[in-house]
Amino acid sequence: MEGQIYQLLSGFYLIHAANNQQYTAKARGKFRKNKVKPMVGDFVDFSVDENDEGYILDIQSRKNYLIRPSVSNVDQAVVVTAVVEPDLSLNLLDRQLVTLTAKNIKPIIYFSKLDLVNEQETYDKLMTLAQNYQTIGYTVVLNDSEQLRKEFKNCLTVFMGQTGAGKSTLLNKLDPALQITTNQISNTLNRGKHTTRKVSLYSIEDGLIADTPGFSSYDDFNVASKELYKCFPEFKQLSQNCKYRECQHINEPHCAVKEALEQQEIMDSRYKNYLQFYQQIKQSEHQY
Repeated sequence: MEGQIYQLLSGFYLIHAANNQQYTAKARGKFRKNKVKPMVGDFVDFSVDENDEGYILDIQSRKNYLIRPSVSNVDQAVVVTAVVEPDLSLNLLDRQLVTLTAKNIKPIIYFSKLDLVNEQETYDKLMTLAQNYQTIGYTVVLNDSEQLRKEFKNCLTVFMGQTGAGKSTLLNKLDPALQITTNQISNTLNRGKHTTRKVSLYSIEDGLIADTPGFSSYDDFNVASKELYKCFPEFKQLSQNCKYRECQHINEPHCAVKEALEQQEIMDSRYKNYLQFYQQIKQSEHQY
């Protein structure tokens, strides 16, 4: 039989089969031997014996996968980004956007907790920030679950973001039947507790969504330093006007990206994050 893995729990895989039935299965020993592990989102071939014990036989080819969160065959990802509690981190946001772009996964930026912003000046800055990301070409949703709901049809959508950003609260708003546990933010640590401990797929609006464990840091780039600029859509477009074909937009003369930065045509925070990511990836490349 064929099916898709919807959940992994205690060594058992919950598989949704083509006949709309659900089965639990274990992975054959060959996967461990070959150092391959089935992931939530995988399409698999499996068998069920007379005792209703299922075994995964093969993993079908993946179109992509994420290590953090651990999901495969992803169409798009909702990057839940709190504007307060925890504090807004554009560095963390851009890290996630780079990873998704490198994996050919459509990012959707969801700014949460706007209702907790009391100062008009701060709110106006956030609106400008959202517009800047929209101008780059990203889909941006501002605390509007109904607008987000329209994006799910015929897609596998991952929800990802910093611990305490409000993923579980948002998912419960989208579908109250999920009843996902949520926790308050720790005032001492300025972050939430890890309420989601496993990756699970749920059906919403003719699509599948994945609730995933939160994180306090994020370093999963999986892109070469010389290819990093291509994960910044505005840099990739501007690079066509650079004098040198292999321009990395750091020290090279006649660089269209740096010229745009001087003219304030691109976000200063994006360029600073690009430099930091580039150095981090470059250092990692030297180590290996």
